[in-house]
Amino acid sequence: MIVVTGATGNVGRELVRVLAAAGERVTATSRNITDGEVPDGVRAVRADLTDKGSLWPVLDGANALFLHDGGPGGHPLKPQEVLDAARKSGIARVVLLSSLGVVTRPDSVSHGGTMRAVEDAVRESGLTWTLLRPGAFHSNAYAWAEPVRVHRTAAAPFADVALPTVDPADIAAVAAVALREDGHTGRAYELTGPVATTPRERAAAIGAAIGEPVRFVEQIRREAREQMLAFLPEPVVETTLAVLGEPTPAERRVSPDAERLLGRAPRTFEDWARRNAAAFR
Repeated sequence: MIVVTGATGNVGRELVRVLAAAGERVTATSRNITDGEVPDGVRAVRADLTDKGSLWPVLDGANALFLHDGGPGGHPLKPQEVLDAARKSGIARVVLLSSLGVVTRPDSVSHGGTMRAVEDAVRESGLTWTLLRPGAFHSNAYAWAEPVRVHRTAAAPFADVALPTVDPADIAAVAAVALREDGHTGRAYELTGPVATTPRERAAAIGAAIGEPVRFVEQIRREAREQMLAFLPEPVVETTLAVLGEPTPAERRVSPDAERLLGRAPRTFEDWARRNAAAFR
């Protein structure tokens, strides 16, 4: 059995679907998951990764774990406790959803430091491990859903700075490979999309997907910062703005890892926009 944490998120939800379709026995868990959020045959169990006691019913009978810590600004995961419970429950393999920031922003507490600590715990856990390090997600564009629906506008800073954002479905597909197949022990994979795109280009792609033009509005840095502070801690905001506005060469690079593991090119932002057009109509 494979346990998927963060099973209601953009990556976890898709991973549960992929594993179930492949015939795997799956336990899907998050703090508020319900049976209606998982495919038939998947066991849904509520658990809080910060509460070690809630993990035992989730981990019972499993042999592999997909671990997602909630991302920057997420809940205060104690990775050693989770991994200790996993090992005592008989789990042998863990695949961690980490962050490219471990490599590109090692001095950032929110993007590099926190996830580096989780990675270190995974390495020292005694389990067979694989690390996934995605950059920015295509699905970050969901932040535009309401303004696009209501006003047909999308606002963002750094209109013409390009990043190779990645489809969460491709992250899930790579995770499924690492969880189900041998040959990935001790590996760290950097996951990106096939091409770098700008916020202006992504807004245009959403317009093409819904069949109506979307007007792009470039924010100044201060406007974007104030907006982001409404739902993210300040250190996360500052590092995120640095990535968006002044990406390092490593953050701009298109990685070959997803294509090599999946045997196909990763999906473009345009493809993601077409598949998720209903969210913007």
